Amino acid sequence: MSSAEPVERQPVDVEGGQPRRPVDVAVGVLIDAAGNFLLTSRPEGKVYAGYWEFPGGKLEEGETVVQALRRELHEELGIEIAHAEPWQVELMDYPHARVRLHFCKVFSWSGEFQMRERQAMAWQTLPVQVAPVLPGTLPVLRWFARERGFIGATHREA
Repeated sequence: MSSAEPVERQPVDVEGGQPRRPVDVAVGVLIDAAGNFLLTSRPEGKVYAGYWEFPGGKLEEGETVVQALRRELHEELGIEIAHAEPWQVELMDYPHARVRLHFCKVFSWSGEFQMRERQAMAWQTLPVQVAPVLPGTLPVLRWFARERGFIGATHREA
C-alpha cells in the first residue's frame, strides 16, 4: 500500500481498546410541498439536549431502515409516513457513540404532529434559523445546498 492511499482508522473505545461498532440510525428528512424541511430539538435528558436535528432513531433487531423510520416517526412525532426514499448514509463519530446515519427523504405523511418527547419542531429552509445544530445534521444541510444551488451559509452562526 502506498502512503498516498487513505487508511480508514477505526475509532477505538478508550477503555476496551476495541474498535467502536457503529449504531445504525434511521433519519427522516421530511420535506413539505414548499421545499421546507423539518428539524426537531433533542429532548431534555438525552445527549445533546436542545440541539436541532432531523428526527429518527436506532434500528431495532431485524428492522430495515424504512421500518425503523416508520416506527420512530410515529413514536416521536405521532405521524404515519407513506414512503421513505433512501438518500444518503453518513458515519459520524461522537464522543458517546459512533453512528451510521441512514437519511431518507419523506414527502408524504398523515396525522397531526405531536411532540411526544416534549421536543420542539421547526420548518426550515437554507440557511437554517435554529441553533445549535447537531453535527450529524450538517452534512444534510450541505447536500441540500448543493442540490438547490445555494451559495452561502447552510446554518446561522450561534
